[in-house]
Amino acid sequence: MGGVTSSVAAKFAFFPPSPPSYKVVTDEVTELLLLAPFPHRENVEIHKLQTRRGTEIMAMYVRHPMATSTLLYSHGNATDLGQMYELFIQLSIHLKVNLMGYDYSGYGQSTGKPSEHNTYADIEAVYKCLEETYGSKQEDIILYGQSVGSGPTLHLASRFPLLRAVVLHSPILSGLRVMYAVKKTYWFDIYKNIDKIPYVDCPVLIIHGTSDEVVDCCHGKQLWELCKDKYEPLWVEGGKHCDLEQYPEYMRHLKKFITTVERLPCRSSSGVRDDGPTRKKSVDRREKPRQSTEGKPLPPKSQWKKSTSISSSKLRISFDHHHLDRSRRSLDCHDKTRKSIDHSHQIERGRKSVDRVGSK
Repeated sequence: MGGVTSSVAAKFAFFPPSPPSYKVVTDEVTELLLLAPFPHRENVEIHKLQTRRGTEIMAMYVRHPMATSTLLYSHGNATDLGQMYELFIQLSIHLKVNLMGYDYSGYGQSTGKPSEHNTYADIEAVYKCLEETYGSKQEDIILYGQSVGSGPTLHLASRFPLLRAVVLHSPILSGLRVMYAVKKTYWFDIYKNIDKIPYVDCPVLIIHGTSDEVVDCCHGKQLWELCKDKYEPLWVEGGKHCDLEQYPEYMRHLKKFITTVERLPCRSSSGVRDDGPTRKKSVDRREKPRQSTEGKPLPPKSQWKKSTSISSSKLRISFDHHHLDRSRRSLDCHDKTRKSIDHSHQIERGRKSVDRVGSK
């Protein structure tokens, strides 16, 4: 069954850019790996990582000198490290975090083929690299999953109780639910986030556009309802699937969230925070977390912060006077030419939509 599930996922869910937007080269002097055509940066390190499923994936680590947290970013579909490179740099700068991004198997210069279970092995290899190479601890890591990237993110988050936090950006309830309004989970479905979210013990921020044309905002809202440790979500009024970073509310809310979770006391090995004020239970829960298909008992309820919906004005955000061109197209325009990159004045944001699980 697992093989059938993976083949379904590969057929309907994955759209790696072809050709890849970057190449991997070795610096002749330092013998360090570099992503071409990007210039060498002292605070950026490129890695080739072996996964437990036998593929070799590319990852980039961006170091911030004042960071206390590390953001492990799982990007969306139809993009790769080359297209995410400048955004990763700017996120590290403005959030004051170390950032580790990676390409899934079959994406960019990573080997293998895209599949649900390969992405799980991919994120596990990246997490292992953070531990072994950079000495990162579980309680210092914030997982960030964009759209399809919410799948591997929740796979890891549901298994690691001491994580500092999770951010879900335009997340999906499951692959099948993007295409059909099904009411139950089927064995052949992929990325069953709806069944995993109740097992996430750390604070969760959900960001979703109200005009998302690829993954309806109801996916984000339902996942928020099922969170145990809720943080005030950001429903970007008028935001679509691939343009949320252009809204000033996006960076402002994300910075506020990271600042808040960094001030919280660390959790103990039991998953309970060692000290700090007792958190007030949310009164916004409308339904109990559904029983997981894995048959595990649900953890006890604990809420963090009651949500209020946020409306956002449609303004563009500037990073150090380098504007983000957020004109990423949807998957319906998958065959259109990607915009070129101007490395000195803007971040190329001509990425296509990242999360259509199927198209008719």
